[in-house]
Amino acid sequence: MENFVNFHVLISHSPACLNRDDMNMQKSAVFGGVRRVRISSQSLKRALRDSAYYKAHLGQPSIRTRDLAGFAERCVIELGSRYPEDLVRKTIAAMVGKEGIADLTQANAVAPWAIAEVAKLCELVASNPDADQKALEKLVKKHADELRESSTMALDIALSGRMATSGLMTSVDGALAVAHAITTHAVDSDIDWFTAVDDLVSDAGQTGAGHLATQEFSSGVFYRYASLNLGQLQKNLGGASRERALDIARHVAHLLATVVPRAKQQAFAAHNLADCVLVSFSDQPISLANAFELPVKARERNELTGFRMPSQRRLLAHWKALNDAYDLDRRTAAFCLEPDVDWPEKLAVKKSLKELTAWIAVDGQA
Repeated sequence: MENFVNFHVLISHSPACLNRDDMNMQKSAVFGGVRRVRISSQSLKRALRDSAYYKAHLGQPSIRTRDLAGFAERCVIELGSRYPEDLVRKTIAAMVGKEGIADLTQANAVAPWAIAEVAKLCELVASNPDADQKALEKLVKKHADELRESSTMALDIALSGRMATSGLMTSVDGALAVAHAITTHAVDSDIDWFTAVDDLVSDAGQTGAGHLATQEFSSGVFYRYASLNLGQLQKNLGGASRERALDIARHVAHLLATVVPRAKQQAFAAHNLADCVLVSFSDQPISLANAFELPVKARERNELTGFRMPSQRRLLAHWKALNDAYDLDRRTAAFCLEPDVDWPEKLAVKKSLKELTAWIAVDGQA
């Protein structure tokens, strides 16, 4: 069976500024020789794992922090009924290769931590109280599969991976690759010049704003792409079944179609759902981003078409071209909001997102 599930999502966002850079400007990228607005994969993945849907269906995500002392305090609270405080602190010190908890002020970078992994390590440390750091590292190698399984009980670690360079923390190769989302068309941004009125100044009969600023914003149809390595996900989950991996895949599809980053949403409220979702099984990751290398135009034959429908047609046409050229006669299904769609052959059409995710769960066999 094919090892990869590819997710292709078109989502039209009303005016917004969903992802900003250090200059408070929209993130962007040049593709096909024109500027596109961009939502970084990091921003999108955080929105996914922080969503209510994720927590309801995939569990609590990892704790991402560089504040190791703070994380230790959390672990002491969470694991206090199972392990003594000094053991928990000793374990975390060994976990990151430190001599003692006094050194655990800041890690070099934000990392994902799983309390279940700390609990498993507490068992190993408790059973070998006289072991030094090197001995513990050998013990970790011996129990590598069990520790990887415990760390990935926070599913986002199994999906996005984790790099560890020292201590007892295990590295995990990510199973889910997420592209930066870009608009299918060129974008010329607008600038919002806004003021905040100071009520007390106004009540005193004075003029002038309490605050002046500008904010870049725009609208557009975004192409989101992600690829899930089912075999890697099964390995990360301690040898989980393909059925378990496919169940996770269907939830990933739902998340990619429905979750929107929260940045500036109180000011713009660009709470939009996907217009089209295409999912395929394949032997390798396959992006359809090149469908939009030539930017989509909002006018066809001098008629205003907008970007949604032309983007959808371009996506389906590019999928068909790749399928025909490379003999990718694989299981593919799609769902689109519009009822009148010129669907390519060899593509299963679903009436709703629910039908599409159910199709994923049964390995594309329905």
